[in-house]
Amino acid sequence: MRTIAVIGGGISGLTAAYRLRTLLGEDARIVVFEATGSLGGKLRTVELAGERYDVGAEAFLVRRPEALALVREVGLGESLVHPTKTRAKIHAGGSVLGLPPGTVMGVPASADAVAGVLSEKGRALVEAESSLPPLKLHPGDVPLGELLRARFGDELVDRLVDPLLGGVYAGGADGLGLRATMPGLASAIDRGARSLTEGAASLMPASPSTAPVFGTLLGGLGTLIARLAELSRAEIRTEATVTAIERTADGWKVDDLDADSVLLAVPAPSARRLLDGVAGVASTVFAKIELASMAVVALALPPGTALPESSGVLIGAGERDVAGRPFAAKAFTFSSRKWAQYGEGPVLVRGSVGRFGEPGALHADDDELVRVVRDDLARLTGVTAEPIDTLVTRWGGGLPQYGIGHLIRVERIERAVGGVPGLAVAGAALHGVGIPACVATADAAARRIAGITPTHEGS
Repeated sequence: MRTIAVIGGGISGLTAAYRLRTLLGEDARIVVFEATGSLGGKLRTVELAGERYDVGAEAFLVRRPEALALVREVGLGESLVHPTKTRAKIHAGGSVLGLPPGTVMGVPASADAVAGVLSEKGRALVEAESSLPPLKLHPGDVPLGELLRARFGDELVDRLVDPLLGGVYAGGADGLGLRATMPGLASAIDRGARSLTEGAASLMPASPSTAPVFGTLLGGLGTLIARLAELSRAEIRTEATVTAIERTADGWKVDDLDADSVLLAVPAPSARRLLDGVAGVASTVFAKIELASMAVVALALPPGTALPESSGVLIGAGERDVAGRPFAAKAFTFSSRKWAQYGEGPVLVRGSVGRFGEPGALHADDDELVRVVRDDLARLTGVTAEPIDTLVTRWGGGLPQYGIGHLIRVERIERAVGGVPGLAVAGAALHGVGIPACVATADAAARRIAGITPTHEGS
């Protein structure tokens, strides 16, 4: 019987365990080690005022195929739901405005696309960008913030790009790389676009699609975690921190388990520690991936509490209210507006706190975090209703930063791991932080362990 140790019980680890089962059949022994007391990692569904509610990732891209295909494959397709037609807004320049269409993660296809968000001076800089010297990117990655500020000035970055990136990475443009975070835009420039606006314009569809962009599952994304664990028929060991993995003459030693193969689906610091002495180059490179911490403050407000007509609000790091006071939160999601399944019950809202390099309010205890987030909500929306339930979920080091050189780092990690028989890696530190990207890396890692060469690693 072949034995595989999967270290990490998040979406990447459980997808890998499930895929290993489909590839290797019933004769394989699959053991999942999870350091915490529950499965799911950054997918965490809790009960809030009697409702099943996600306090980690709340949705996945359905226009990228991997997660959607997995949901359907495991029989959860009929549980798939999409957001309502309400649109997100942004607090920019002291006002709450509609999030402008016609941008690629905030990089505009034209000056008109961002006219309502920027000052006249900022709009003029966007308009003039196409007349600047033509862009030619370095084959390696380039600093995103430096490039955007040089071409557009600071206002576009601070008011629009950073809030959008903050929702994905909990980090801003100044710490990220263009190719790692906006590969489509970089490719457009490589193909001949002479400016960022021209590159963004080339990525705009001829006619806007009406197909949903995001999806989630009735009952929360925890239902996917439970289904993967069930169908993998793996031995699940929770509260099982693996401190070391060791190569043996016949395979691997993982705690008390003799295994033929090991698949790591853990955050970068754990990967660094476990690979030390096994794949030294990969361990060293994992150590260079920086992480951001954040917290989600979930609020259940009394039924009937009025929320703004939007799915949520993004808030830039430098934004202030009319009295000049800064905000602690970087975003609010008005879940009862965004997702129709919440119906007539408690009104659900989540506030996100924490940016890379700026822990700020994260140093506060849970009661204080609830207080500051409620204060932000009141100043943004006028909503002051007393919650009937609250929950603070902290994600310490939860989001890897795709900085300059990230793509080269990942290439080095995969090359180093690829040289070690019976070893594979997966997870958000590699080819993307979203659920589809994690599923893709898990599938590729499982196929490597099973001896099936993927057509491409992770992407």
